[in-house]
Amino acid sequence: MHVTRTGFTSLKGARHLDRPFVDLAWDGPVGDREFCLVDPARERVLRTVENPTLMQTRVAWDAGRLTVALPGATAEGVPAPSGETRTLDYWGRSVTLEIIDGPWAAAYSKHLGYDVVLARSPAGDVVYGASVSLVTTGSLAELSRRIGASVLDSQFRATFTLQTDTPHLEDGWIGRRLRLGEAEVEVRSPIPRCAVIDLDPVSGRRRTQALRTLADYRRQGNEIMFGVDAVVAEPGRVHVGDATTVTLVL
Repeated sequence: MHVTRTGFTSLKGARHLDRPFVDLAWDGPVGDREFCLVDPARERVLRTVENPTLMQTRVAWDAGRLTVALPGATAEGVPAPSGETRTLDYWGRSVTLEIIDGPWAAAYSKHLGYDVVLARSPAGDVVYGASVSLVTTGSLAELSRRIGASVLDSQFRATFTLQTDTPHLEDGWIGRRLRLGEAEVEVRSPIPRCAVIDLDPVSGRRRTQALRTLADYRRQGNEIMFGVDAVVAEPGRVHVGDATTVTLVL
C-alpha cells in the first residue's frame, strides 16, 4: 500500500491542489485551510457546498505571501492583521477568526457576487472533522463501478489517497495507526459526506451522482460515509509514492 495523491487548499473551499508532498505537524497538514472567507451579513464561515465557484480559484501560500488566481483576476500580497477578530458560526459551532486586510476580500466579493471578508483561522478550526483525511483507490473504484462513470479522488478533497485493491478497506483502520512516509496518524472515524463530492474539482459544476449512489450502500443512520479522518500521532513529511502500513492497534 502506498500514497498515490497528496493535496490540500490553503483557503477553505478553493481548489484542492495536488502536491508532491505534505508536511504533517501535530495540528495537521502545514498550510491546510489556514484562511477562510466569511459572510459578515450572516456571521458565518462560507460553506463550499453553497459556493461551488470557489473551486474555480487557486490559492498559493508560500513564504508569507498569499496569491489567489480567480477567473480573470489575481490578488496577491502579504496578509496583514486588521486588529479585528470575530466569533462566527462554522457548521453549528463558534470559531474565533482574525480578519485580514488586503485585496483578497474585494476580489472574492466580485467573484461570488456578494460581500465577503478574508479571515485567518487557528489550525483545524474550520475543518469539519479531524485534521487529516484519507480515501483509497479501492473505494473510489467501487464507487465508480456503481455509478458507471469515473470518480476523481480530488472530488473528495482528501489529504491523502492510498492505493488498495479492496473496497472500503479503510473501515477496518478505525482505532489504528497508519505509518505514512515519515509520519504517523491515528485513524478516528468515517467521514460524513455532503453534495460537494458530486462537484467537478476545477469548475465546481455537478459532475457525478456520487452522494446518491453512496446513500444506497454507505449510509450510517442519517449520514453517508466515505473515507476516514485521522489526527497526527507523529509529525513528518509524506510524499506521493511513500509506503503506507498499519502499525498499531490502539
